[in-house]
Amino acid sequence: MKLKLKGAGVALITPFKKDFSIDFEAIERLVEYQIQEGTDYIVALGTTAETPTLSFTERKEILRTVVQTVKGRIPVVVGIGSNNTMEVIEQIYLYDLKKVDAVLSVAPYYNRPQQEGIFQHYKAIAKASPLPIILYNVASRTAVNIEAETTLRIAKEIPKVIGIKEASRNFSQIMHIMEHKSSDFLVISGDDIITLPLMACGLDGLISVVANAYPKCIVQMIQSALDGDYQTARALHYRLLPVMEFCFKEGSPSGVKAFVESQGRAEHYVRLPLVDVSESLKHEINRLVNSMK
Repeated sequence: MKLKLKGAGVALITPFKKDFSIDFEAIERLVEYQIQEGTDYIVALGTTAETPTLSFTERKEILRTVVQTVKGRIPVVVGIGSNNTMEVIEQIYLYDLKKVDAVLSVAPYYNRPQQEGIFQHYKAIAKASPLPIILYNVASRTAVNIEAETTLRIAKEIPKVIGIKEASRNFSQIMHIMEHKSSDFLVISGDDIITLPLMACGLDGLISVVANAYPKCIVQMIQSALDGDYQTARALHYRLLPVMEFCFKEGSPSGVKAFVESQGRAEHYVRLPLVDVSESLKHEINRLVNSMK
């Protein structure tokens, strides 16, 4: 499983209709598009899926739709996280995980636990989970950082934890993990725009927002870097750079949803408290999409 999760994964959006109900047909189309474009694996119910605005019933149905559409062709990772350890464990028991390959679990947010609390949180989750676990460190959203030494301790002492999605933007921290980790512990970028320079330091891949719109380019960039072909990877990075910048200029996933709508794959709607990107940015995105055809 660790080898299967090297490369390029997509943090799948949740497409909504105009009435803000979930567009399950669009989910099926988007999943099929990812598979046809060569994406290595799909992450359902991550931050990019607007999971905080989804009911648990909706989340279960989204996961069911993703799994049924994938039909075992590529791995599926599901996001299950909370600042309540017991809630994470309860959800692990309540989800149908039979055809899911791993759990992505974000650092417990808002209540700002100590590093020992973070360790014990993941130890308890690992004991309950039937699946491998990937840590998710994104301090800009959670207000808590999983420090490098804590990540390394978890990797050493909790075998069910197979890797980390690192979105701290702390180059020194990420490189420290890569230098001192065991060879089979995955370090995966959670930040499109800084992935390429970190690939040169030993990164194992990317869980991408931008791949919702341009999966083939992301896959080719990551695979080229893994193969040591940095000339190709660099060219693809700079081709995607304006896409990356526009995706996050006014917030995610509003930006990437505007790209997906411009491509005709799903509508742009986001649930409150998120709002659409501005009309001026939408115009720039449409212009960029047309120029990249």
